[in-house]
Amino acid sequence: MSLMLPAAPAHARSITGVASDVLDSLGSEGRFGTARSGVLCVVDGLGALQLRAHTGHARRLGSLMRRRDVARSVFPSTTAAALTSLLTGTDPGQHGLVGYKVLDPDADILVNQLSGWEREGVDPRTWQRSETVFERAASEGRPSFAVGPGEYADSGFTRAILRGSEYVPVDNISNRVSVAVRLAAQHDGALVYCYLPEVDKAGHKFGVASAQWRAALEDVDGAFMVPIPDDIGLVMTADHGMIDVPRFRHVLLGEDDPRWEGVAHVGGEPRMLHVYTEKHADSLEVHARWAADAQNTADVLTRDEAVALGLFGEVHPDVALRIGDLLVVSRGIWAYYDDRGTDTRPQKMIGQHGGITPEETIVPLIRAGAFAA
Repeated sequence: MSLMLPAAPAHARSITGVASDVLDSLGSEGRFGTARSGVLCVVDGLGALQLRAHTGHARRLGSLMRRRDVARSVFPSTTAAALTSLLTGTDPGQHGLVGYKVLDPDADILVNQLSGWEREGVDPRTWQRSETVFERAASEGRPSFAVGPGEYADSGFTRAILRGSEYVPVDNISNRVSVAVRLAAQHDGALVYCYLPEVDKAGHKFGVASAQWRAALEDVDGAFMVPIPDDIGLVMTADHGMIDVPRFRHVLLGEDDPRWEGVAHVGGEPRMLHVYTEKHADSLEVHARWAADAQNTADVLTRDEAVALGLFGEVHPDVALRIGDLLVVSRGIWAYYDDRGTDTRPQKMIGQHGGITPEETIVPLIRAGAFAA
């Protein structure tokens, strides 16, 4: 089938490799110009459309953002896939983090790519297959730092995507960007990554444009009210945007739903499911059931169709079976939930991502300091 992908602005580059472009601009002319040291700030979950619609709550970032300052996320538009692509310069089909929950085909279990590494015994050094930009910086003799909340300092995901950097825990959001800029100023040729997850957390719980989301945006914007030395370059971007999904747009797959026939596991996330079929199931029949029932709520693709469309980029053989036999890509503001259990807490999530709408896939790409255009 042909998936109707949204048209990104012609000037919007992929976030894949933005960190590499920062590194290439240190001490020599690169895509962002040139700087003595560089800072890459990622505001998790802040799409370009959301930022532009709320510049009254983000006066600093709004003043820095020009019309052309946008980029596009990867598929699926979720943190595990997008942050890894941003920090390795490779597509999900290469680095291997192809969704929020994906199948470990050797162990036949689903692995949460953000928090399930230790629980499921997955090795960050091998599961995430690509060299990070920090490992590349180390090979060039450059110092690199990752500034973020202390709770993430030793997580498996951190060890997978930030390996090669020195983690600097800063819990106070108002200080996080200033610490990153100070590290860049103190260390010649340094690459400094700064992670701000507060907007994403507020959006998931309360929704985009809620009072709590606006307050988180104001806190993030305040963190950027820091003077940047002329020889320090700064780039601010995001891994994905977000869209609110109301409860009446939930597709609930109950115990007796015929779509479960032939299905071994369901991974991904509500906006983009990875459906893994049972070993001896007729995958064409499973596909037909899901496609027939999806109607106008989702596009249903086979793995082969997704790979042929290049949705995950070039797919390495070691990664292929992590991708679902079927992909259920929600249309509009729909979301799919496994409703067979008693734990319905995930259904309380309001702001969501993983799909292909502009709200989820178009993100800011703002330059300041020595990188200002």
